[in-house]
Amino acid sequence: MLAFGGIADAQAIDDPLTRPIAAEFAARWLAPQPPKRIYGNSYLVGFRKMNVALIDTGAGLILIDGALPQSVSAVESNIRALGFKVSDVKLILSTEPHYDHAGGIAALARDSGATVVASAAAAQVLRQGRSGADDPQFGQLADLPAITGKLRVVRHGEVIRLGATRVLAQATPGHTAGSMSWRWQSCEAKRCLNMVFASSLNPVSVDDYRFSDPAHRSIVASFRQTISRIAAMPCDILFTAHPDNSGGDTKFAQFERRAVPNPFVDPKSCRNLSADYTKILNKRLASEAKPGA
Repeated sequence: MLAFGGIADAQAIDDPLTRPIAAEFAARWLAPQPPKRIYGNSYLVGFRKMNVALIDTGAGLILIDGALPQSVSAVESNIRALGFKVSDVKLILSTEPHYDHAGGIAALARDSGATVVASAAAAQVLRQGRSGADDPQFGQLADLPAITGKLRVVRHGEVIRLGATRVLAQATPGHTAGSMSWRWQSCEAKRCLNMVFASSLNPVSVDDYRFSDPAHRSIVASFRQTISRIAAMPCDILFTAHPDNSGGDTKFAQFERRAVPNPFVDPKSCRNLSADYTKILNKRLASEAKPGA
């Protein structure tokens, strides 16, 4: 109910940073989901079809992704429902600069005072509020509220530190040139698990785009490198930007019914995700090779 009320409140106020985007798609993505501590200091504060993660570092909160502008009030309500303050958010990590995952970041950063953290390619999109022509979905993507506040650019392999928590930036381009995944550890008692929040691996595009076009050879190479990188990550618990890409929606429903044993704990989850999207990418390329495609 927090999430539903939050979205309604956001729509009732004409705030340029929370004006609704893509309402039809958003209705599918933003079904309310109660905020939950999944393991150790790691939480989910998003929605049934759109993940937003939260890490309590002891020296402030790290938020991963921001969903859509119209979902900001719901995310903030979920943070408060866990006993935190929105002003406790010190860093907001961006997985990909598309409106569905980064559209709410500008408002969340404004409301919290947090620094946004993204790859160089993503930072450019976040600053200008629109994707460039290098994006396979260019031409069908809605603009998003531009980031005007603090924005930190990080490279692959760079470590983001806050309190006792270390989050490793992992470049995972393909879906967008600026896609970034994030790794950290969360502990309960003496058991520490490897956590991964993975960006989308989906080879989707506008209708007339061809990944098999020789001009897009580097994008396909990026996809393959990214998929291999995901498979190689130490990965006990996996969150994906869209939870249904990895069965996270099913795991959350199981977690609500019974948290022990924890259904999110699956050391094969990143390898399985990699295998699934290798098949999806190969299928896309094969379909483009068919006569008349």
